[in-house]
Amino acid sequence: MTAKLLAERSLGCHDRTDATEFESRRRTVSAGLAARKLDALLVAFSPNLRYLTGFTGSNGCLLAMPEAAILFTDPRYRMQAAQETTARVKTCKGTLVADVLAAIGRLGLKRVGYEPARMTCDFFEALKARLPMRASLVPAPGWIEELRMVKSPEEVARIRRSVETNSRAFEQTVARVRPGMKEQDLAAELEYRMRRLGAEKPSFETIVASGARSALPHAQPTAARLRVGDLVVVDMGAFQEGYASDMTRMLFLGRPGARVKRTYRAVLEAQLAAIASVRAGVPAAQVDRAARRVLKGYGLERAFVHSTGHGLGLEIHEPPRIGMREKPVLREGMAITIEPGVYLEGFGGIRIEDTVVVTAGGCEILTPTGKELRVI
Repeated sequence: MTAKLLAERSLGCHDRTDATEFESRRRTVSAGLAARKLDALLVAFSPNLRYLTGFTGSNGCLLAMPEAAILFTDPRYRMQAAQETTARVKTCKGTLVADVLAAIGRLGLKRVGYEPARMTCDFFEALKARLPMRASLVPAPGWIEELRMVKSPEEVARIRRSVETNSRAFEQTVARVRPGMKEQDLAAELEYRMRRLGAEKPSFETIVASGARSALPHAQPTAARLRVGDLVVVDMGAFQEGYASDMTRMLFLGRPGARVKRTYRAVLEAQLAAIASVRAGVPAAQVDRAARRVLKGYGLERAFVHSTGHGLGLEIHEPPRIGMREKPVLREGMAITIEPGVYLEGFGGIRIEDTVVVTAGGCEILTPTGKELRVI
């Protein structure tokens, strides 16, 4: 069997379709260098590196140029890099910085773009201190993140599979919830189930908070036990095939009273109004306003203390942000969350969240889990 065929068979989830997509993304970057007056772009941020190459190792960087791209990594990832990417791979015996600097000098690169918010200070300072004469580092902020905002059909398919795994894990776990169960145990069961169903890991630390603690938007699970009369917020997500999912659902132990029902209805109506406002061409702030308008009608607008949603993909939080002052306009193919919430000290919190994909005339809700308050 030829070496080329062996490499293709070892690509795993990075099949030839993926390889072509990665190559297309690198060509897009190469074609954009001239307009930015750059000779090359240096990418060291792991999600951006994966987006451009398919490489999933923990130590690497890409030097993208008009006619070529070089992936630098260390000997631990020599075989992995050969399997995961069609970019030229340089295995560095010393530091990556040394080999990158050598390439910049050898190739006569003058203006090298870098990601100022994504590159570590150590990496940047080491580069800057030893740059070849007449070479310079030029900030190129947000370029790859801008490309990542609109998902390809294959990326949407991966997000969909991640969402479905996440929802199945939720359904399997909720069937086991009983009063007396610890928040920590519920979170652990959710994460165990998602892994058993194919997820690599949670996309963030699973949130489980009961009773008055549910009013903490980013509460960490504790040893507190679920009690009859408790609201329970479950915010969970999975990474599957490298792509994130995100969902929040509410449980109630016992029989919910009038205040719980009214508050839940307000949040549900706000979430549905926000979803109804999503479509290509709509400013992100308009989606946020749709949710807040509903909550204002219930006198609850001050209890909504975060944005209505965020983009997700190779990261759990990525552009665009769906907030009241956000200027980006939604585009077809963006994957975003819609998650209004109400947080009332001493009473509890309610949040409902779906993952959706923006379409020309609206959006597709990827989350299959029903939005009713789960009464246990």
